[in-house]
Amino acid sequence: MRTISENRCFEGVQGVYAHSSTSTGCDMTFGLFLPPDAQDGPVPVLWYLSGLTCTHENAMSKAGAQAYAAEAGIALIFPDTSPRGDDVADDEAYDLGKGAGFYVNATQDPWAKHFKMWDYLAEELPAVVAEHFALDMERQAITGHSMGGHGALTLAMRQPGRFRSVSAFAPIAQPTHSDWGRKQLNAYLGPDEGAWLDHDATHLMTQLGFDGEVLVDQGDADQFLDLLRPEALAQAMAARRQPGTFRMQHGYDHSYYFVASFIPDHIDFHAQALWK
Repeated sequence: MRTISENRCFEGVQGVYAHSSTSTGCDMTFGLFLPPDAQDGPVPVLWYLSGLTCTHENAMSKAGAQAYAAEAGIALIFPDTSPRGDDVADDEAYDLGKGAGFYVNATQDPWAKHFKMWDYLAEELPAVVAEHFALDMERQAITGHSMGGHGALTLAMRQPGRFRSVSAFAPIAQPTHSDWGRKQLNAYLGPDEGAWLDHDATHLMTQLGFDGEVLVDQGDADQFLDLLRPEALAQAMAARRQPGTFRMQHGYDHSYYFVASFIPDHIDFHAQALWK
């Protein structure tokens, strides 16, 4: 692992690091904010998964999360959204290929060689950060925006016991019924729609639920509302009587202004679960 940058930030350190990934077969970059409390020992972890076209840098620079994480004594991890490199397959469309890994393990060519983002986030990157930084991996939570909200919800529900809480900003809530999902799941996983269901948050909420609290925020002025299908997830949460909250926020769109407006609520939500 190598250090790309480290900057003093709210009395903690905002770092950017890179390492050679066995999951994706290429170098991967991630951001990590360590609050000042990390100087005294391991701190809890909040993962932030980003959306389409993003890298590790978008949320790190735009969400405004570090100030609240510093106060709460929580580390923030900002992974990349896909493998990168000259030999990594890509597509001309913004919603497939680099920047659009959809947090799955691809089984179809040309994606299968590198696009193993599920393994990377479920297994490899947690082991890497646990080895090198002062993190309490017994206390983890996860959040994400858009495609990252989809990833956060599916990782949380399919890994019971790992995360104490999960939240999402405008998640792609039902990708098996949306153009933001059907195209990508077919490309990465093939035409068998049964193989897609493990990556559909609404299906997983119906079948599994989450063994903790859930918080979802969605703007009612989101320009991608029909693609996100938040109503399906809200209905599944209600039908399951899932502990948690779904909030439709009036006037908010899909941008990082939306994320920044409600990131204090989300960090407080996770802090309550992480510090129990």
